[in-house]
Amino acid sequence: MVEFDEVRQLVNEILQLGDRIKLEPDTPLLGSIPEFDSMAVITLIHALEQQFDIQIADDEISAETFETLGKVYELVRNKIMAAN
Repeated sequence: MVEFDEVRQLVNEILQLGDRIKLEPDTPLLGSIPEFDSMAVITLIHALEQQFDIQIADDEISAETFETLGKVYELVRNKIMAAN
């Protein structure tokens, strides 16, 4: 099972936030963190697919999916659970 901290660490690495922002489940992403632009979304999707061996379909990608870090974690967790 995927842990929240694994997703948090991946997002932190991609956005190169360091200690500037403490990422929690309710941390807003899209529209709130300047580094989280459309290219970062694409990079994150690719990294999530690679790290967690999942496939994220185009119809699963929306502003709501990337609204908070918790929602990104839920997407990954649900994809892994569905595969098992």
